Amino acid sequence: MNNSAPILEVEDVWAGYIKDLDILQGINFKIYPGELVAVIGPNGAGKSTLAKAIFGLLTPHQGKINFKGETISGLKSNQIVKRGMCYVPQISNVFPSLSVEENLEMGAFIRKDALSPLKKKIFEAFPVLAKRRSQRAGTLSGGERQMLAMGKALMLEPSLLLLDEPSAALSPLLVTNVFEQIKQINQGGTAIVLVEQNARKALAMAHRGYVLDTGRDRFTGAGSELLNDPKVAELYLGAGKHH
Repeated sequence: MNNSAPILEVEDVWAGYIKDLDILQGINFKIYPGELVAVIGPNGAGKSTLAKAIFGLLTPHQGKINFKGETISGLKSNQIVKRGMCYVPQISNVFPSLSVEENLEMGAFIRKDALSPLKKKIFEAFPVLAKRRSQRAGTLSGGERQMLAMGKALMLEPSLLLLDEPSAALSPLLVTNVFEQIKQINQGGTAIVLVEQNARKALAMAHRGYVLDTGRDRFTGAGSELLNDPKVAELYLGAGKHH
């Protein structure tokens, strides 16, 4: 998988929300085409900040971010979307007053081609959405809403999908469902950056993982390696405890 060039590369990036107070402190990160990479770490480690910096919601003041061989640091989100990257934030990720189907159409706002074949594909991937296609998104359960948010992003057929805490506030059963869908999306060829609190589950599924701590990439390796690394387990997975 690593014979090709990375689809995304973050090099020595420093970024934060307040001047002179950097959350990301020289972070390095890369993902190859078709890979699923998990980003884990304690609260406040900079996981969501990394996703926002990659997607242009936060401009790094040092370092650079390359996507498909071009520098995207400093570009706005709408410019990054056009290059083939989508981001699903943890909250406010659907339009509650619109129907499921309308949400999918909104997801494809920059496309000029027919949306029916795409919608069909999404409804096949997420049968629960097909059943609720005319229902308002605000009436969906947390898990269904998460699936709709992912479906909406996939309407643009991105080559890279950034998922920020997709399992937050979901029941264990729904977490399993959502993770199953993420795996299927990845198997379809989409590269995925998975920012996740549910570290064990994320690493078990990921090709590779990064452990962030205080804004730096502290450990990186194959998902299974990190899962079985005693130091990672002790510091970040709650040794011996299964979440």
